[in-house]
Amino acid sequence: MGYLDNTTVVVDAILTKKGRELLARGDGSFNITQFALSDDEIDYGLWNPNHPNGSAFSGEAIENMPVIEAFPDENQIMRNKLVTLPRGTTKMPIITLGLAKITINVGGSTVISPETLNFNGLNSLVENSGYKFTIADRRLISNMDAKGSTAQKFQPMMEKFIQSTGAVSQTVVGINLSITAVNDTSLFGTATKLLTTLYVEGLDSGARVSIPVEISKKIIGASTSPATGTVSS
Repeated sequence: MGYLDNTTVVVDAILTKKGRELLARGDGSFNITQFALSDDEIDYGLWNPNHPNGSAFSGEAIENMPVIEAFPDENQIMRNKLVTLPRGTTKMPIITLGLAKITINVGGSTVISPETLNFNGLNSLVENSGYKFTIADRRLISNMDAKGSTAQKFQPMMEKFIQSTGAVSQTVVGINLSITAVNDTSLFGTATKLLTTLYVEGLDSGARVSIPVEISKKIIGASTSPATGTVSS
């Protein structure tokens, strides 16, 4: 990673890890249909309406900030995507999942149903285009299905990738998400739990949220704790 020379206009475009995977297949699946913009580097707190040189210089500090060159790690770049919201919007849309952490026992399952707040003037809304769900380590999940009219596999996985020694992410799109933990304890070793992260992004609002996912080695009877949103099977 490095910084770009922001004294001139520079367009720095690279393929993401997913783009490289699709290009390597050579089967025509590499087909760019959408793009997104972000402002990860911008600190809007530097806006100075009282600049001594006048209002034309209010954004001088922001405009002189260094710009980071592109790199293919979706967990570290493009985290603050630009979205178009109605004029007069006073609150940014946020996604709520109704729980702070997902806990599933080996072989157990649960359903995640996001809602978007402060979007289109509504207090609570399921977005028409649905949500993009990304699990950081697909090895811990035996089944991952998005439900709803927009449900689709955004990042199909091959069994050989799921069984690889390293963590591999998977993304699906839909209104809600059903996940089932692996029914195998071989990945645990001496550990009693394994951790990963679920990322949820609204396809209409651009809002994003992440939530930790804990897979417990315990195999017990089914129980649910509404207070924390923890689900066990």
